[in-house]
Amino acid sequence: MEENISRRRLLLAGAALAASAAVMTTPLGAEAAAAATAQRDERSPKAKPTIVLVHGGYADSSCWNGVIPKLQRKGYTTIAGSNPLRGIPTDSPYIASLLDSISGPVVLVAHSMGGTVVTNAAAGKGNVKALVYIAAFVPDIGETQGDLINKFPGSEVLPVSVPIPYTKADGTTGTDLYLSKDGQAAFAADVSTETFRILQATQRPFDADSFIYPTQAAAWRTIPSWGLVAGQDKAIPPACERWMYSRANFRKIVEVPNSSHVAMLSHPHIVSNLIDDAARATS
Repeated sequence: MEENISRRRLLLAGAALAASAAVMTTPLGAEAAAAATAQRDERSPKAKPTIVLVHGGYADSSCWNGVIPKLQRKGYTTIAGSNPLRGIPTDSPYIASLLDSISGPVVLVAHSMGGTVVTNAAAGKGNVKALVYIAAFVPDIGETQGDLINKFPGSEVLPVSVPIPYTKADGTTGTDLYLSKDGQAAFAADVSTETFRILQATQRPFDADSFIYPTQAAAWRTIPSWGLVAGQDKAIPPACERWMYSRANFRKIVEVPNSSHVAMLSHPHIVSNLIDDAARATS
């Protein structure tokens, strides 16, 4: 008797499973399954983009040290790329190769002359989802940094730049520009003297010809962009930054009225929040 009851229960369970499978193969069942999968996907956190940070002249990757921990606490993988500072023909392919090495989406951030580099390097890179310019150049095709820095009055950084000759790989002589010990007011007026002395001692010079290379591509034409205007910038005039950002139709522009050119040093919280905004908007 008990054996018959057990067989009957197995038969009933099998019938129920078969019925359930049949429902899943109907259009209604398929829709229900798809809806359940979509709900699971919505609940699953999306992969955060990698944040790539590109420095400008008179600087190295350590200029992002105040920003990086804030981004990492938000869960972002960060890479502070080392910009060669030799001009567009060298710098842009180098940063482009860094972008090619990264799997998944990227938010590309640049300061100062790094803006020219990423404007060229990001062109055609499908993994770059957003550009963020921090007191940076935003050139259009054919423009040079010399064109832009002279478009509006107010830059005071070249008079405190020291030219030093160097020998290039082909044996010709180039000129590097270093920021002098007297350059704090023009470059980093809102950081401590101690911080400026470290920055000045560890700086990377840039080739003076960086000002004369025409831009070959304008990635901001196809990639959503964000920008920070440094209101007390005496390297790139604030009026120039506003004009470039407006021309490029940036999605968001943040102005820090009391910031010098090195906003990532003096206002890392504002800079990291702007980067986070760009990442969230494009993820």
